[in-house]
Amino acid sequence: MPKICYQEFNFRPAALALITKCNEIIAEYQADGFVLTLRQLYYQLVSRDIIPNKQQEYKRVGSIVNDARLAGMIDWDALEDRTRNVRSISHWESPESIISAVAEQYRIDKWAEQKIRPEVWIEKDALAGVIEGVCTELDVAYFSCRGYTSQSEMWGAAQRFRGYAKKGQSTHVIHLGDHDPSGIDMSRDIEERINMFLRHHGAPEIEFTRIALNMPQIERYNPPPNPAKSTDSRFRGYADKYGDESWELDALEPRVLANLIRSQVSKIRDTTLWKDAVANENKQRQLLSLVSDQWDEVAEFVER
Repeated sequence: MPKICYQEFNFRPAALALITKCNEIIAEYQADGFVLTLRQLYYQLVSRDIIPNKQQEYKRVGSIVNDARLAGMIDWDALEDRTRNVRSISHWESPESIISAVAEQYRIDKWAEQKIRPEVWIEKDALAGVIEGVCTELDVAYFSCRGYTSQSEMWGAAQRFRGYAKKGQSTHVIHLGDHDPSGIDMSRDIEERINMFLRHHGAPEIEFTRIALNMPQIERYNPPPNPAKSTDSRFRGYADKYGDESWELDALEPRVLANLIRSQVSKIRDTTLWKDAVANENKQRQLLSLVSDQWDEVAEFVER
């Protein structure tokens, strides 16, 4: 948990109080295994009535958090930017080390024998890290749409779903997006365009469920509202149905998003088939671990 002081700052009492609240929220989520983005931290401050929901407040929080990290008052690992990452290939010290790592990472396709195969699609790339843990836990593929999904990605998804259909599986797309004029319309767009491609090839249409952000969740969790963009071409139809307020998916707590996904997947999954697949995976993983533990003997046998 690195708190490293690179610069000295003379924070005012109000800024110090905000830093304390930020650290309390960060600690709470770290205990549950979540790393927040700055925007998620901001929405937690808003939802707890610590600050008002205003753009200038978001900028102020960002500035204070930035200075607090430089001052060694907020953990550098506590917040992450999920849209900017360095990528590189993996390296290994020895054959034994890679086999040990493979044993830990070994996975079979636990959905291979299921009748329905789910995928989780989320509007924002910045939230992909939030759902990564639960999707890994459930062995479910997930996809960041980054707004309206490109035609290439839609076509590619349809071909993937055709492949599932040839193996006797139907596809269930689970979607999460903002509750605003475009965010609501994106759900319609995904379902309509994918099914257009599938129908053309005579393939079964997908099942589609938008699990967030929906009005029942807004009423239950009371996330902070924003004015809906009146310049959005879909604003009038949205306003007629929901009014002139909108809500961002980021405002829902990560654990809520994870539980929504778990709940939807549990409705799709055959529990008996799932348990059998998990047992098979564990058996094969143990075998790989034995190979790693006895690598010298294995290497000697292969060399002979």
